[in-house]
Amino acid sequence: MSMEERSARKPSELWAIEDLFPSDESWEAELTNLRELIARLPAYQGKLGTSAETLYEYMQLDETLSILLDRLANYAQRRSDEDTRVARYQAMTDAITAAWVEASSASSFETPELLSIPDETLDKFYRQQPKLTLYRRYFDNIRRKRAHILSPAEEKLLSGTGEMAQSPDNIYSMFSDADLKFRDAVDSQGVSHPVTQSSFVQLLEKPDRILRRDAFTSYYEPLSQFRNTLAATLSAQIKQQQFYARARNYASPLEASLDGNNVPVQVYHNLIAAVNQNLNKLHRYVDLRRRLLGLDELHMYDIYAPLVPDASREIPFEEAKETVFAALAPLGSSYQSILREGYDKRWIDIYPNPGKRSGAYSAGARVHPYVLLNYTGTLDSQFTLAHEMGHAIHSYRSNRDQPVIYSDYVIFVAEVASTCNEALLMEHLLAKTTDKKERAALINHFLEQFKGTLYRQTMFAEFELRMGEMNAAGEALTAEALCREYRALNERYFGPGLVLDQQIDLEWARIPHFYYNYYVFQYATGYAAAIALSRRILKEGEPAVQDYLAFLSGGCSKDPIDLLKDAGVDMTASEPVEQALALFDELLDEMERLMEA
Repeated sequence: MSMEERSARKPSELWAIEDLFPSDESWEAELTNLRELIARLPAYQGKLGTSAETLYEYMQLDETLSILLDRLANYAQRRSDEDTRVARYQAMTDAITAAWVEASSASSFETPELLSIPDETLDKFYRQQPKLTLYRRYFDNIRRKRAHILSPAEEKLLSGTGEMAQSPDNIYSMFSDADLKFRDAVDSQGVSHPVTQSSFVQLLEKPDRILRRDAFTSYYEPLSQFRNTLAATLSAQIKQQQFYARARNYASPLEASLDGNNVPVQVYHNLIAAVNQNLNKLHRYVDLRRRLLGLDELHMYDIYAPLVPDASREIPFEEAKETVFAALAPLGSSYQSILREGYDKRWIDIYPNPGKRSGAYSAGARVHPYVLLNYTGTLDSQFTLAHEMGHAIHSYRSNRDQPVIYSDYVIFVAEVASTCNEALLMEHLLAKTTDKKERAALINHFLEQFKGTLYRQTMFAEFELRMGEMNAAGEALTAEALCREYRALNERYFGPGLVLDQQIDLEWARIPHFYYNYYVFQYATGYAAAIALSRRILKEGEPAVQDYLAFLSGGCSKDPIDLLKDAGVDMTASEPVEQALALFDELLDEMERLMEA
């Protein structure tokens, strides 16, 4: 795909940013209104426990503020992501971040005061003002964390550190997306290919091994040059996680992170244990990949190479849209109608442009979700469309069906809806094809999803856990130490059949999710849950669909473990992970049969 400037794109290829604000000037005006709302918060300090009506008024003000803050933040961040080189939008993002910190500081009295209200007083408030019962779950969730809530003065001081705490992530994002530059990679015919954050993995998927190797080398050259800076930035992130965990009396940053969603720490450890017990299947995959590529040695730059290169083709975006639409028919017409609305009303920013944020995401703005793609016409791009629209429709239904206070689903369930869409798309494509090579290409993609999600994300989770342990033990997170630990994990996960090129020791420096506070394990747990749910939907039909749609509408109205149990999967047990990896083994069997026939 051509890398055109954004100004050359058709409006239909860009998301409808004007649905948030018609102009930057209108955004500025609403920022002033936000600050006026924030200024009203301190008037409630010391008064939340005085009457039911005062508490209800405060909660209403807080909701109004959060809706406006969400809208302002979405506009600033979406604008910044359109072209990270534009200083004005960087400044707007900084301004809304500062406003968020200001709001957090101004309302820092809320949690300590809610904790200080006696149970009998709160019960009386519910009787006096029945509308307060809407917030009962919200209050109960705060009150269960009594041991981790500080005094009002301490809470105010801690809330004021929020902007500083985001600095490692902000620094890394600016460096990675705006400042980092790579030399062109050269293929076996001497043709140059631009290497960018968006094109890197795409180049590794090319059948030309010379191109793959040079792209791999090109990408890691500047990372090696700035390895100490990158290590210091990541170390700062790990240290701020440790600081907040200790400040709030948690045993570890992992416990602090998971407690926010009321997810047992054992879920994290169970995932790592289950995957480690099945590493022989990944070793088998590595050996199969080497044999099918006809290589004496399989290198890291071969790990994405297509096993069936002549079955690949460019998929125009319009075709991808309609294929995804058809694949999600098992979820019913109501689901498909929301998908069509997203297509027609420009929820999606489709193609890459210079300066655009790399990768893909869905932002669940209340006006409607915004989906960032860097669509390149590959099979992977088609699956990314299905993935991000799964997030988008999850956000849409939760925003539509839940009150504001419960509309944001928590991170633990975030990857379920997206990956369920991918699984349904895969089943749809496999059911349609009768061509052996095309089927092999699809199974290869399915295997890649298992490798990249269940195995790779669990490896990332184990690395993140290891970094936290090293920091807690006082070990310096230098570039050398991080490279050593990362290499050891690669050796264990991929086994002796993969040559570990030295550059891969630095891969930790290209993973933005290490700045997301123990986020990555949820890709793996979400993938396992999604495989289980998609199979139940296809097997049981309408009852499973209705349970699943209720899950999509659930927001955070229940704990995430309970929401998933209601949908038909128990993530406190290891069975979903074990079942998903058993499917991986079955796919390996079929791939071997197809390629040997």
